[in-house]
Amino acid sequence: MPMIETINLTKRYNDLVALNALNLTINEGDCFGFIGPNGAGKTTTIKILATLLKPSSGQAQINGLTVGYQNRQIRPLIGYVPDFMGAYQDMVVHEYLEFFAAAYNINGAQRKKVVADVLELTELTYKQTAEVSSLSRGMQQRLSIARVLLHDPKVLLMDEPASGLDPRARIEIRELLKELKRMGKTILISSHILHELAELCNTVGIIEKGQLLFSGSVNDILKKAKVGHVIHVAVAERMEAATQVLTQMPGVSKAEVVMGDGTAGQTDQLIHVAYDEAAGGVYTDIPNVLINNGFRITHFQEEPVNLETAFMRLTKGLVQ
Repeated sequence: MPMIETINLTKRYNDLVALNALNLTINEGDCFGFIGPNGAGKTTTIKILATLLKPSSGQAQINGLTVGYQNRQIRPLIGYVPDFMGAYQDMVVHEYLEFFAAAYNINGAQRKKVVADVLELTELTYKQTAEVSSLSRGMQQRLSIARVLLHDPKVLLMDEPASGLDPRARIEIRELLKELKRMGKTILISSHILHELAELCNTVGIIEKGQLLFSGSVNDILKKAKVGHVIHVAVAERMEAATQVLTQMPGVSKAEVVMGDGTAGQTDQLIHVAYDEAAGGVYTDIPNVLINNGFRITHFQEEPVNLETAFMRLTKGLVQ
């Protein structure tokens, strides 16, 4: 049974359609990366799953329980981490956690143990007597994660948990999420830091203007986004002439000189070659063609398709 499932999930605000018939399935133990431009519907989806918003139509289910009808059974199963920490800034860290543990009916010696355990897991034990307001943004995000782990939820709903963090804090949050994944938690995480999602998540979904464009494994999305090959080439001299030669090759749909990053041999220019093998030939013929025409190659590299390039190719930048 899927741990998270939406069926034609729709949310309207008057004439604005924030979610349009979203069908999403996340299995138990998945770490699902939710990707989309600002205003695409990511936060709306997460808030509905967190039982904070009612859908206009359709269904959202957590572990087979329906949001809006079985919220009291759902809430013990989930932990919701918003993109920014809320109130209670005047509390110290351990008081903050004990307050929420009491809200989950965790009492007595068990409460102290649970609080100590989540402090250790999030590496905040040494900050347990510090005021929440004195914590850095990264530590506050770790404390927010510690809060939702108190009742040991099966599902974590995380809305931009690395937003606004410095590089070190982002790495610490990423390592914490990896540990939670190893513990078997089902994680839905939205983020704009796509290379970190590719490292952390086994499945991803791309949403734009309230509609799901793709959902599946990271490898599947990379294959879907890879249409032909993009080759970076540099020659020792006569770049324009080499570009003209490449343009005449079967399978080359476009060849143009662009500025490089200074790593292409002795030149700061590169020829970007768009190559479709379905049109004839193979892109590995490019070096032979250049050499046979008297050019000396100083750089030859296929452009890799990663989650960032896949996102750019599969979306149009549309918002509501």
